Amino acid sequence: MRAGDMKSLADSISDDIEWWEIGAPEPVRGKRALLDRMQALSSYEFSGDLHDVVANDDHMIALLNVTATKGDKSLSYRTAEIHHVNADGQIAKRWAFSDDTKAIIDFFA
Repeated sequence: MRAGDMKSLADSISDDIEWWEIGAPEPVRGKRALLDRMQALSSYEFSGDLHDVVANDDHMIALLNVTATKGDKSLSYRTAEIHHVNADGQIAKRWAFSDDTKAIIDFFA
């Protein structure tokens, strides 16, 4: 994502992905819907510092410090990204948790 390589990103996502966003009541379902959602966020700039990764054959957890910027507004927050990986090595489900859900909802509103 950071490099803007949407082809590699799309290849790493299952067609029937279930992508839970912080504070969202329902997940984004399906690869096409997720790629459209990511395109809708293209006016934001994201940067992150990876703190740690824990993984096995089925799951990956990444702990990050993220900064999102749009125009002269920015938000920094800590997040845990949790991915369930299918047998093909693609992300099948994603959850994210943060230290300030309300600030994230307000920033991206």
